[in-house]
Amino acid sequence: MGELIMSAAVAGLTSKNKITAEDVPMLRREVFADGVVSRDEAEALFALDQTARDKCAEWAPFFVEAVTDYIVHQEKPEGYISEENATWLVRIISRDGMVDSRTELELLVHVLEEAKSSPAQLSAYALEQVANAVIDGKGPLMLGGSLVPGLIAKAEVELLRRILYAYGGDGNIAITKAEAEVLFRINDRTAAASNDPSWNDLFVKAIANYVMCSAGYEPPTREVALRHEAFLEHAEPEIGGFFSRMVSGGLAGILGAYQPPGDIEAEWEAKNRAAEALARRAETIDAGEARWLAERVGDGRRPLRDNERALLTLIKHASPEIHPALKPLIDKVA
Repeated sequence: MGELIMSAAVAGLTSKNKITAEDVPMLRREVFADGVVSRDEAEALFALDQTARDKCAEWAPFFVEAVTDYIVHQEKPEGYISEENATWLVRIISRDGMVDSRTELELLVHVLEEAKSSPAQLSAYALEQVANAVIDGKGPLMLGGSLVPGLIAKAEVELLRRILYAYGGDGNIAITKAEAEVLFRINDRTAAASNDPSWNDLFVKAIANYVMCSAGYEPPTREVALRHEAFLEHAEPEIGGFFSRMVSGGLAGILGAYQPPGDIEAEWEAKNRAAEALARRAETIDAGEARWLAERVGDGRRPLRDNERALLTLIKHASPEIHPALKPLIDKVA
């Protein structure tokens, strides 16, 4: 189980199935003695985490720090997680595709936060862990008994926001398709529940970021694009009140964070070139992504949800040109 286990003091921990507050400083000395956390040492720490049934409060922060140091800081260039290390991390913390402890979930999120760049699979995998917990009550979020399957509470929204923020480093600014897919799955499976209002805020901003950036808009940082504002937080059942707060609240601020693509303002100043400008700009929108959104909110088998209407309203206000695949949906919120 790795070179760390060769230490007699550390080996003793595996037999007593317990890690005390006195053990953690000893482990820290063993692991960081040479200033480098190796793969063997990281795997040994995982073995301890999985075998010790009784762990002190000091264990989790140390475990997260040490394994993060190996994954993020020991590879060159520092801060860039390799595909190999990402695959290793997912493999070692997965049980049937899910993380089963809060400590390992915290490790996963912390690795994303500390890295300058990481493979897309890590962010999508982290989001999937929250989705599993929210939708089916499976995974580490269920520990403690506070999670209600089929409902997304404020704590889960903030964890999703934290994961999305974390993946925003080193050019990973726009929300990815994989991330958007997970968010839509959560929205579909919790639509009938009394979700925390902050979910609407995050969902609309994240999906709008994905769609708008595919249309050629220059994205703001994820922190700016997804920061918490109250413009969608207190939506009443009445749709009129919902939209009056949306438009009079933070909509202008959201739109102002995005830079329009190219020279669209100059194009639209000349009225006799408006049709040509519209056609050119529509072509810059990826048809696949427009159809992706249309398929998820406009299949005709159910009414539009409030947060989907808000999303379409934001897209409508963002740009004068609408891809043909989205126009029937946009017309519904005209």
